[in-house]
Amino acid sequence: MSKNHKHINRRKFIGQASCAAIGASTLFSTLFDLKLAAAMATSNIRPVADYKALVCILLAGGNDSFNMLVPRGSGEYQEYQSVRSTLALPQGGLLPIYPTSNDGKEYGVHPSMSGVQSLFNDRNLAFISNVGTLVNPTTKTQYNNESVPLPLGLFSHADQIQQWQTSIPDKRAALGWGGRMADILRGMNNNQQVSMSISMSGNNIYQAGSRTTAYAVDAESQMGSSIRNYNNTDSNWDMIRSATIDNLMDQTYANMFDATYADIVKNSQEASDIFNAAIMNTNPINTVFSPTELSTSLKMVAQTIAARSTLDVGRQTFFIVFGGWDHHEELINSQEGMLGVVSNALKEFYDSTVDLGIQDEVTSFTISDFARTLTSNGKGSDHAWGGNAMVMGGSVKGGKIYGNYPDLYLDSNVELGKGRGVIIPTTSADEYFAELALWFGVSPSDLNLVLPNIANFYAPSATNPPIGFIL
Repeated sequence: MSKNHKHINRRKFIGQASCAAIGASTLFSTLFDLKLAAAMATSNIRPVADYKALVCILLAGGNDSFNMLVPRGSGEYQEYQSVRSTLALPQGGLLPIYPTSNDGKEYGVHPSMSGVQSLFNDRNLAFISNVGTLVNPTTKTQYNNESVPLPLGLFSHADQIQQWQTSIPDKRAALGWGGRMADILRGMNNNQQVSMSISMSGNNIYQAGSRTTAYAVDAESQMGSSIRNYNNTDSNWDMIRSATIDNLMDQTYANMFDATYADIVKNSQEASDIFNAAIMNTNPINTVFSPTELSTSLKMVAQTIAARSTLDVGRQTFFIVFGGWDHHEELINSQEGMLGVVSNALKEFYDSTVDLGIQDEVTSFTISDFARTLTSNGKGSDHAWGGNAMVMGGSVKGGKIYGNYPDLYLDSNVELGKGRGVIIPTTSADEYFAELALWFGVSPSDLNLVLPNIANFYAPSATNPPIGFIL
């Protein structure tokens, strides 16, 4: 053994072998928070025989979603073309969709979104229109008079990307609505060693709960996170390191922080062993996925869902970040490629759930920081507010546009009137998420624990759904 190896002390070794080597944005968020206090009430929910999964796809940066879902009828298209100017897509290139809901308008999707066109027209995907972060229902008059509270940092990436994950727009919160949901429903899973919350994009706020931390998966390697080269016998150093880590994890520590850290490392490695064994013992997904980052992540989600019985789970949430949507310039060219990636990935993922026979048990949905200004800044569009989202799955009442698609002209009753084309949301993120949470298994009586502001938009005791897009 070299001199350098002899003098690695215990704390330095933890720093090198764990801090640098543990695939562990998950581990460290757990370590530093320690989760010493349970901040939420939890229900006595028992394991269930059925299975449901929610797949959240964050289009980080602010998707210009009025070029994703576009009015294509002659009158409304002229309105769209006038306000969008150089950002307007050619009318003839829009892919037609045929909503079963009728607001008197005709619609199309971006020319690169043939997969979404097919999913929508086959009624497996729906749009939620003009949805955004709100503290209370807000009119243009109320906004201008400052007579209602508004989301903090309304047009800020950092604030809005956080609020879509927490659904608490009036406060800066550390816990997400997915994490609060998992806190309540964690008893639905027999296996408590692998988290209900699985992230393909590392640590995130959406899945952070007071008793729940996301389990990180490396989509590229198609494996769960673990201590790098742990139990690897390819080199003497790997074997020495593995033996030392075993020794550190098996020690009894008097110091609470040392003991907690050792437990976290041990439990996380055990979870990785269980997860990876389940994945390796499950038949590979037959659906062919594109080699893009988003498709690769969704392929790993499908593979994890395929292993649900081996993992012995009844509920799972998944989180994926697909970034790069801050198109202050080159919007037309950038969106053409990126929306095509999203469309293909969604179609591939839906097809994989059909192959697995579980399309009715998996619901996927998109979120983004905000939509973008209808007007051009000369090269692209800037930060705005309300926009359009997609929700997909066999339990979705697809082929419809839910909410109110706004009139796209300046100084309308939902446009802020500052000459930029900023649309005030008419559907809240809370309503969007409430419908997903209720489908997932959250009881109406617990809905306010998951979404603290929901009563501002929807009565949890109501017999009608918040929006109506789930069967």
